[in-house]
Amino acid sequence: MSDMANELILVTGSSGRIGQAVVRELQGRGRCVRGFDLVATPNLPDLVIGTLTDPAAVARAMHGVHTLIHLAATPDDNDFLTHIVPNNIIGVHHVLEAAHAAAVKRMILASSGQVVWYDRMRTRTPLGVDAAPTPRYWYAAAKMFLEGAGRAFHEKFGMEVIAVRLGWCPRTPEQVEEIRVTDWAQDVYLSPNDAGRFFACAALAPGPIGFQVVYATSKPVHWLRYDLEPANRLFGFAPQEQWPQGIEIVLGKNERGA
Repeated sequence: MSDMANELILVTGSSGRIGQAVVRELQGRGRCVRGFDLVATPNLPDLVIGTLTDPAAVARAMHGVHTLIHLAATPDDNDFLTHIVPNNIIGVHHVLEAAHAAAVKRMILASSGQVVWYDRMRTRTPLGVDAAPTPRYWYAAAKMFLEGAGRAFHEKFGMEVIAVRLGWCPRTPEQVEEIRVTDWAQDVYLSPNDAGRFFACAALAPGPIGFQVVYATSKPVHWLRYDLEPANRLFGFAPQEQWPQGIEIVLGKNERGA
């Protein structure tokens, strides 16, 4: 096994529907993976159980890590003070500070296409990474905080940081049905398998990466809503699936959200 294959990759939110897909993809490529979540991750022996609000648990998970894939979060709009702030603001602080203290080389941070929500609905031109933020609500505003914090850690400490604005990877049968009856949602759909492939490509791409913002979705059904070229150019990621491919992962096994 090469030195690169021995480099440890930490996946926070490893028991979620994207987290499990990322773990499977990395393991399939022969990589060393550690998980961090509230509950055990199937087929992942190297796991730290803990919460984002526990800095000691986060620090334990970060020990010896080369690359961080940070998925764990409150996964959509919720009460700001009791859910968004603890997990998506304070938790981000704990994760990024622990990553810096552990000398992590690359951080891949899960943002959301919701940070450009309203512009996406107003234009038929694919939105680029330079689109002005138009966050949907508090969840998306917190993802803007995540992107800004990632940029700060790159500039201040020289860490490689990738902020990925993810499409809609459904967590429940109800969300699958919502996508089924909504044309625009089919264009921003992100299958679990494509999500796993994206994060593997981003984790394993040769450096230096610097600071990058990219989008990740599956193939659109109607027309391209987000510019996927930067992810392809920088990391070699090209989606392989299109709605409704991959929904059986959600419908057959209702995994908890990252």
